[in-house]
Amino acid sequence: NPCAGLVSHLRASWLSGKTWPMEYHVAQLEALGHFLDDKKQQILETSDMLHPWCLQASFEDKLSEILLCKNKFHATLNNLSCWMKDEKVDRTLVRGKREDGRHSWVGWWCRVGPDVAGVPQAMQLDSAFICKDPYGVVLITEPWNYLIQLFLVPPLLLVSPNFQTSGLEDPSKGAFLISLQDCFAVVTGGVPETTRLLENKFDYIFFTGSPPVGRIVMTAAAKHLTPLTLELGGKNPCYVSDTCDVANVARRVAWGRFFNAGQTCIAPDYLLCTIEMQEKLLPVLRKAINDFCGPSPRESLDFGRIVGDKQFHWVQRLLGSGRVAIGGQTDEAERYIAPTVLAEVQPSDPIMQEEIFRPILPIAVLANMDEAIDFINSQERPLAVYAFSSDDKVVNQVLERTSSGGFCGNDTLMHVTLTSLPFGGIGNSGLGMHHGKFSFDTFSHHHGCLKRVMGWEPLNASRYPPYSQQKFGVTRATPKVTRKNDCTLL
Repeated sequence: NPCAGLVSHLRASWLSGKTWPMEYHVAQLEALGHFLDDKKQQILETSDMLHPWCLQASFEDKLSEILLCKNKFHATLNNLSCWMKDEKVDRTLVRGKREDGRHSWVGWWCRVGPDVAGVPQAMQLDSAFICKDPYGVVLITEPWNYLIQLFLVPPLLLVSPNFQTSGLEDPSKGAFLISLQDCFAVVTGGVPETTRLLENKFDYIFFTGSPPVGRIVMTAAAKHLTPLTLELGGKNPCYVSDTCDVANVARRVAWGRFFNAGQTCIAPDYLLCTIEMQEKLLPVLRKAINDFCGPSPRESLDFGRIVGDKQFHWVQRLLGSGRVAIGGQTDEAERYIAPTVLAEVQPSDPIMQEEIFRPILPIAVLANMDEAIDFINSQERPLAVYAFSSDDKVVNQVLERTSSGGFCGNDTLMHVTLTSLPFGGIGNSGLGMHHGKFSFDTFSHHHGCLKRVMGWEPLNASRYPPYSQQKFGVTRATPKVTRKNDCTLL
């Protein structure tokens, strides 16, 4: 195995303990901050290699690759010391009867009955806590749509070495790796290289990609009983009710769908609405696209291109679904796909079978909200569900009656900007979560610990043979948790 030696080297670094202290982790995060500041132009130029026909560096890349990454980095620095502290937990208390006949919670000494008066609650002398341990050597696979954010953000909260795979070369990463050479390694390549890597034993795997490849990763992880997080995306539905501000809906949906030329895993994948709302939406969607990209999006400095030929070629089959109401122009030489809206799409059409991941927005017509919710629930569970309505009850109905990785009412994409919210899929859209403290928890083993005192051995007498009914009553009362207003009688 070509990477076995490198994995062993990283494991040795982890076992040395050098990456465990908080001071090391803070230094790593601060180095990342300097990296983002010092190499920002190089990072943006790297992104330009993926978007050679537009000035993506002017806004979208600064937002998605620099600003969001720095926000998560600062949130981590602000809270890391708190997250890493041992978490003290409750020890079982026995609810007893006071001498005046009333029930009360007492400290470590409790009167629980006339026959065993003064039985001490032994656990109150001990220390119980949760310790946050690093998992060990972690494998992170990086997709191609957000190179910097998805390269740097998952390792932000690692207190352990990690091993990263990347589908594309990126010269800006070298500077960051210099200070982490004993604890961080990168292998460039695609599915074959990742498959060989998965033959090694890792302590945790973080995979971002498609459901078919996610199944391969999960199968490989099962051979070593390796825990993992899967970010798989999916077809994110967007319901638009008949009661809404149509112009605002059009702008927010168009922005979310066509951001990064549609190559965003949480982009709204299709619209669900009535035929009346479709006719209202089409002209305002056309106006929103014109406002964003001008009358000729191909000449816009703010509209990107499809990242590769393989991703581009699938588009011809997609454009055969429904009716092209807006856009539809393509140029293979530039990998250009115009912002496109398809009307009157049928659930059986090819575009409704797989995640689109391109600047194409299909509209499927349904009679009402109940039909839209039934359709959403008949599909695989998505990474995000969106709902637009001026009636908060309608938004709440969609939220309460559907299941998804995340939810955003009356907007698109914005829920992912909050580090206070978990981000992750469910079912076909993924497994596990990250962002902020959720990332720290994902990459940490929560180690339940109890440290008991060596003395006070008479307190343990009731659990040792020979057994008796009286010993059972005392032993049962010691760890038992009762509901409030209940009393344990022995």
